[in-house]
Amino acid sequence: MPEIRNPNLESQGPGGGGSNGGDFRSLTTFAFLAVILFLAFQYFKPKQDTPQPTPQTQQRSAQPAAASQPQSSAESASPAQSSGTAPAIAAAAETETTVENELYRIVFTNQGAQVKHWILKKYFDTAGKPLDLVQPQLAAQFGFPLSLFTYDSSLTQQLNQSLYQASATGTVLAPNTLTFHYAQGGIDVVKTFRFNSTYVIDAEAEVRRNGAPVRALIDWPAGLGDMEEFLPSSVTRSTIPSQSQLVTSIGGHQDTTAAAKVSGNATSEQPYDFAAVIDLYFAAAFLPESPETATLLTQHNTVDVPSDLSNPNSQRKPHPVLGLAMGNTSGTTRLRVFAGPKQTDVLKNVFATGPDGKPNGPSLEPLIQYGMWGIIAKPLYLALRWLHNLLGQSSDSWGWAIIIFTATFTLIMLPFRFMAMRSSLKMMRIQPKVEALKKRYSHLKINDPKRTEMNSEMMQLYKTEGVNMYGGCLPMLPQIPLFFAYFRVLQYTVELRQAHWFWLKDLSTPDPLHILPILIIITMFLTQYITPSPGMDPAQRRLMAFMMPVFMGFILFNYASGLALYWGTSNLINLLLQLGVNQSSMGKEMHEIAARRNQKKSSGTGQRVIQGRR
Repeated sequence: MPEIRNPNLESQGPGGGGSNGGDFRSLTTFAFLAVILFLAFQYFKPKQDTPQPTPQTQQRSAQPAAASQPQSSAESASPAQSSGTAPAIAAAAETETTVENELYRIVFTNQGAQVKHWILKKYFDTAGKPLDLVQPQLAAQFGFPLSLFTYDSSLTQQLNQSLYQASATGTVLAPNTLTFHYAQGGIDVVKTFRFNSTYVIDAEAEVRRNGAPVRALIDWPAGLGDMEEFLPSSVTRSTIPSQSQLVTSIGGHQDTTAAAKVSGNATSEQPYDFAAVIDLYFAAAFLPESPETATLLTQHNTVDVPSDLSNPNSQRKPHPVLGLAMGNTSGTTRLRVFAGPKQTDVLKNVFATGPDGKPNGPSLEPLIQYGMWGIIAKPLYLALRWLHNLLGQSSDSWGWAIIIFTATFTLIMLPFRFMAMRSSLKMMRIQPKVEALKKRYSHLKINDPKRTEMNSEMMQLYKTEGVNMYGGCLPMLPQIPLFFAYFRVLQYTVELRQAHWFWLKDLSTPDPLHILPILIIITMFLTQYITPSPGMDPAQRRLMAFMMPVFMGFILFNYASGLALYWGTSNLINLLLQLGVNQSSMGKEMHEIAARRNQKKSSGTGQRVIQGRR
């Protein structure tokens, strides 16, 4: 847990300055600076992950032109060569077909045989309505899911605007199959979709022109997920912008590319296990039936949105909109489509096609991007989920799970806290000897070779007195990676999206009333105030006592309230523990030594030193 410790309690390394705890102060300061820099970087940087290099691919422009895509002689034949007697197949008017199971409701239109709405029944938007993965403004501008893309712009437009004959209209319950057929002027298109009880559907598209296959890719052109920054400001919407990425897998190796690095209209032919567009909580993934002949097209568009979503009049900046399309070099596209939440239990049961043609390849679980902290973040998530289930799986039980886990870990670390205190007390007891040793060598310059003798004598003194100069810093080491892992879990766990806890309506967004950041400031200051500080430099003491709590509180004003709940819980427990420690014999002795040293130092410098209270 983020234990805010007073650096003067800790040991001092050889060759330090005149105050106690120099080495540990340096390590502690470095640790705090690392946390601060991480949070500040996350707060001020563009909201995207560091891109990873994409595999070497065969790139070609996807701009509509016959020269951009090789075609067979049959495909490029003149209309006079086609059979003019084939009957046209088309619908007389636009109709809709709704496919439902317990997880989703997908609304198809026969105009282009594409999806108008892809609604997840178990997830909701900021307005409280079931979440629609299709953002209406973006879809109207860039295209709808499961539309078709070809390397001929006029053909693409015809395929996505024509009225297909649908095998069914109205409401269809899964499991079921839905087919769309269109034929006109030598163009013959069949699109088939199969549905079951999961988030995965089977999609097949075959386009022929004058009897020859046309390479037509199934398209998801305009992002997914919340994407509420693109909604009109007059409606209820989130003030947190979406964060899109492209994830690809080749031979079981996954690569993640940040939105800014995704190429627009670029085709690559690689043996893709899957390719997906993701945001923090949802994903749309294509899993080709034949990875060895897969074709992937990446799409990158931008739309200007207010830089401050809470202020519609703020400066507008371009925001990325990612899409992807996948097909087969043979011309006929067969693939599976996953569109749903990035939930561990869901993704680990969706597998890419293996070498034997069966769905036993890599799973979609890597779409949950814990990054380098995954080795800690995943067990942490599993522990929180176990507590959540144990508490009854209600929405507010996630908040209680965070509190219980934080308290448990803090108590587990309690013996190490006492070990650190004993090490600090030993260091404080021998401080007069340390200062006397330094005084003997104080006339030497810092680069004088004889200073190595002082360091040797210092190390021998520590060994004789049984002092481990790094003993006080060991309890902090597991807390730093745990903090970063907490950050990743709270940022990427879909179950915490819109999870409630008292006044907190969503643990994945900042505290709306700023109660937790204020609590963090107060508890950090009080913990510093009551902790002994033997001879600490006044400027450094003021920094630790005032600036650090204010800065951390300010940072957490803008981070997930679940992270603030974790940090505030830990701070409150550490404050209570420090109150108890101050009443122990060890704590009293430390305060007495601190008081004597502070009095001596303040009388020598004329500066008033902030004194820890009992």
